[in-house]
Amino acid sequence: MDWNPKPLDPAKTVVHRRGKGTPLVLIHCLGMDWHFWDVLEPLTDQFELITYSLPGHHDTPLPAGQYGEAELTVDLKALLDREGIKKAHFAGISMGGSMVQHFAGTHPEMVDRAILCDCTPRYNDEARANWPVRANAAREKGVASLIPFLEKVFFTDESLAENGPNVRYVKETWAACSGEGYALACEMLAMVDAQEQAKRMHNPTLIMLGSNEGQAFKDAAVWMNTNIPGSRGIVEVPNAGHASVRERPEFAIAQFRKFLG
Repeated sequence: MDWNPKPLDPAKTVVHRRGKGTPLVLIHCLGMDWHFWDVLEPLTDQFELITYSLPGHHDTPLPAGQYGEAELTVDLKALLDREGIKKAHFAGISMGGSMVQHFAGTHPEMVDRAILCDCTPRYNDEARANWPVRANAAREKGVASLIPFLEKVFFTDESLAENGPNVRYVKETWAACSGEGYALACEMLAMVDAQEQAKRMHNPTLIMLGSNEGQAFKDAAVWMNTNIPGSRGIVEVPNAGHASVRERPEFAIAQFRKFLG
């Protein structure tokens, strides 16, 4: 895979703010958008939820080209500076969790507490080799073509059979996602390596993942718990897959309140 990351333009990104209290920056996963975090709406009584869509997703236009975790960190810093946010709690899921680790290790002065959901600082070699394959599929056939595979990763069989609003939201968002936006994010994930930044995370950090997560993410959770100095341990979200926060929002909300205080 050719790799030529370019700077991102934060001026084109809309930041959505709701609630009151300590800012809580929420970063979504691949193929989703800022609405992924709507399920945390009850937290607005205690926190100001800060959300935005990643490059090429929903209301954030396609970037000029490839980007990496360093470009995403610069972009996020610029967005927070623009919004006047000097310090906040951070939470990210999957791609968003990789981002939080890189950002927290780069700008520790801006991070109070962090929650890392269903993520890794670096994908294993098998996954890294597969990301360009998925990128090509998204470009050639559209993200909707990947749904039969993705849904089994994101949700338990029970949730898929029920096909409730959270499952439907995820499927509909995939179907509407830009193939190029998804592909560029896949290429970022093929290259992401935030291990050194994770080792500099002295801020209190909670690691969460679905009980039905794949072994690679379970291994990553153990690595993060061992190597992040501020780790406060691992919490498994019961009966949940990769989209743990979206699949079991009541459990997630309780854990967020308990950890963030």
